[in-house]
Amino acid sequence: MITSTLEKIRQAKLVAIIRSHSLEGLENTVESLYRGGIRAVEITMNTPGALAGIERMKEKYPELLMGAGTVLDSETARLAILSGSDFILTPTSKKETIETANRYNVPIIPGVMTPTEALTAYEYGAQMVKIFPIRSLGPKYLSDLKGPLPFVETMAVGGISLENAADYLQAGASALGIGSSLVDEKLLMSGDYAEIERRAACFVATAQKFD
Repeated sequence: MITSTLEKIRQAKLVAIIRSHSLEGLENTVESLYRGGIRAVEITMNTPGALAGIERMKEKYPELLMGAGTVLDSETARLAILSGSDFILTPTSKKETIETANRYNVPIIPGVMTPTEALTAYEYGAQMVKIFPIRSLGPKYLSDLKGPLPFVETMAVGGISLENAADYLQAGASALGIGSSLVDEKLLMSGDYAEIERRAACFVATAQKFD
C-alpha cells in the first residue's frame, strides 16, 4: 500500500492542503478541488471534525487520495489511519509517528528542513519527506539537497504558488503541497468555490507539463 499510494502522489504531483471551519465547507471545497482535477487532498488535523471529514470524503470520493496533515504524534496518526487516511503528513519528524504509520502500512511524509533531518527521517522509515517551509529556502535548495541525498524523495510545502510551482518540480520535487494559494481563508469565508476550482485547474495544467 505504501508503494502504490506514493506512486499515485508522484503521478498527481499536487496535494491540496485544506483547513476548513466546518464539515459543509470541507465538502464543498473538496468537490471544487476534484472538479478542478486535484486527486490528492490533505485535511489538517486542526480542522474541526477532521476525522469525520476524512471518513465522509473517502466515502464520497473513493478514488481520491485523502490524507491527514499537521499530525504531531503517533496516536493522532493512528486515529487518522483508522478513519481512512491514505497517507500522513507531519510538520516535524518524530520516530514514533513514522513507526506507527509504517506499522499500519500507510505512507508518512514527515516535515524536515536540513540534510541531517532528511536523512534521519529516511532512516526512520519515511520514503518521502516534506521540505518545510520551502519558501525560506527556494527551488535551488531542492536540487542542492539531491546532490548528496539522491535517494530521498521530496515534497515541497510552504509558499508554493502558480508562479513558482514549475520551478520546484523542475528542481526535483516529486510532489508539491499547496495551501493558501489554492484554498485561502477569503475564498472559504465568501464561499467562492468556483475560484477554488479555477485555481485547481491551473495548478493541474502546470503539473501535467512534467508528466
